[in-house]
Amino acid sequence: MAPLAGEHAAGTIRARLSELVVRTPGRAEFTLRLALICVLTTWIGQAYQIPDVALSAYVVFFMNKPDRTSSVLFSVVLALLVSFLIGLLILIAGAALDVPSLRVAIMAALSLSLLFLASASKLKPLASTIALIVVYALDQMGKAPEGELATRGLLYVWLMIGIPAGLSVVVNFLIGPAPRRLAERDIASRLRAAQSLMGAPDATARQRVTSLRQQGDAAIQGQIRLAFMEKTSSHADLAALQQTARSTDALLMLTEEIDRSHELSDSWRQSAAATLGDMAAILDRHRYPMDIEPVPGAEMSSSPAASSLASDFNAVLANFAVALPSAEKKNAQERSGFFVADAFTNPDHVRYAVKVTIAAMSCYLFYSLADWQGIHTCLITCYIISLDTTAETVEKLSLRIAGALVGAAAGLAAIVWLTPSIDRIGGLLVLVFAGGCLGGWIATGSPRIAYAGFQVTYALFLCVIQGSTPAFDLTVARDRVIGILLGNVAVYLIFISIWPVSIVRRIDPAISALLRKLAHLAELTQHVERRNALPAAHASISKIQTDLAMAYYEPAWLRPPAEWFKLRDTLLAGIPAFETTLLISDERSTLDAMATRLDQMATAIDGGELDSNGGGKPRREEGLAH
Repeated sequence: MAPLAGEHAAGTIRARLSELVVRTPGRAEFTLRLALICVLTTWIGQAYQIPDVALSAYVVFFMNKPDRTSSVLFSVVLALLVSFLIGLLILIAGAALDVPSLRVAIMAALSLSLLFLASASKLKPLASTIALIVVYALDQMGKAPEGELATRGLLYVWLMIGIPAGLSVVVNFLIGPAPRRLAERDIASRLRAAQSLMGAPDATARQRVTSLRQQGDAAIQGQIRLAFMEKTSSHADLAALQQTARSTDALLMLTEEIDRSHELSDSWRQSAAATLGDMAAILDRHRYPMDIEPVPGAEMSSSPAASSLASDFNAVLANFAVALPSAEKKNAQERSGFFVADAFTNPDHVRYAVKVTIAAMSCYLFYSLADWQGIHTCLITCYIISLDTTAETVEKLSLRIAGALVGAAAGLAAIVWLTPSIDRIGGLLVLVFAGGCLGGWIATGSPRIAYAGFQVTYALFLCVIQGSTPAFDLTVARDRVIGILLGNVAVYLIFISIWPVSIVRRIDPAISALLRKLAHLAELTQHVERRNALPAAHASISKIQTDLAMAYYEPAWLRPPAEWFKLRDTLLAGIPAFETTLLISDERSTLDAMATRLDQMATAIDGGELDSNGGGKPRREEGLAH
């Protein structure tokens, strides 16, 4: 595995630890819901002696999302797709059972097909999980001595998915939060972050607002779209809530700029903070703020820039929940087909499917020929950790290894000190609940640490759930953990040696697109249009910074030199200065000059001129300092 630079590695560790304790609205509630479904799945699976209950309980984490609507949709869709594929496998079970080479060929063919869909279609969230289940089903079928038992084995595999899917649907219908409620909660949390920065600015408040600005409102808008699907709220209310999310993003931007300017009086800032707190309280009551009074006293400021910021702040308040007529039409137009645009022209989609299939089939053949069935988790791991680029895959397997070691340590400790004293199913369910809470808390945090939570849960479940009764066989736990580590190694070796896809190649196009987007904003004649569009443009920075951070996970021969990263970091650090000008300035000459400079910078990046002078600072980048 490629070593990280010391400074970057230390920063990465600090970031991961800070993300473990970050408070996310509804995180504890979601974690408890996950743990509850895992417990119910284990209880039913143990009662009916379903094989591999640990995997069945683990699938719960893939089916469930913070809101009830997407959780139910994911569970139903996954169950239907797996039902179709299991039915198909039953039809071919007779022929495949007696011919091992044919069975392996079918496993590879289905793996390739499903992984292609995982890379090139809207099935991306589910296709790799479906591939895992289908290939695992064929593996189990090969162990059956006769056709009837093979068919029964496939039905058990269906139960492994059907039980957690059915329980997820029931539990989410009963206690899952509505997507509208989650959207309101997130908006209220953002308003309180702005309130803290306005009323009591400190490093924590500034970091919180910066983080929320980088996230953008995409997740909130997604929840509101799910609320439209539910049809439990009126169309007008949801359209107003959409505008509320956009307005909150604008308030975060203005609050951050007001904090930087230090020109508005403390009394004005305190009044603004009180207004933001009142607005958050309204959202807590399942409503949205309307007819908000402007914050008075801004006219006493002697600075035109400060007056402009205060005026913009009050303008956003005045139209906080007034839905824009064009928003609905724009959302209706933003639809795409089942496949991504380059599904059949970009070879990377096929290459991804081939690489993962090679890793999975290599692991399968290894433990089959070695007759070491205990490490079959290596096959499952290959489908879990593989992502589009080398950097993302290496980061994910790093988190998987860390999570597996933590989960295995907890599982072995439970086997040694707790399991021997358990003589009833209740004790095992308590262990499952604790493991679900531990892994769920990590998995429901930042996406950068979620993978570790998944693996903590999986490794722990594999250790403590060993059959239809509580067991404490250390050999089983050892073999399953070895399988996880072997799968990680197989994927790493394949992804760095066969068609390695660097994450670096998408960074410069993303920076260029961001600069052109800002240039387009500078060309807008209406100040209000620039103000409303700036938050969405700013959210692109977070994705670019994440890609830059993950590029360090690539092998040294694949990633660029340190100077390459320094140039991009410097360029991104200068973008807030452009945003300030776009937000405050109304001088046409200044905005036109900025649009020209931004277009020139984007053209330079597209032409590779950013690195053409041997790593020195290019002339066009100097404009970032002004």
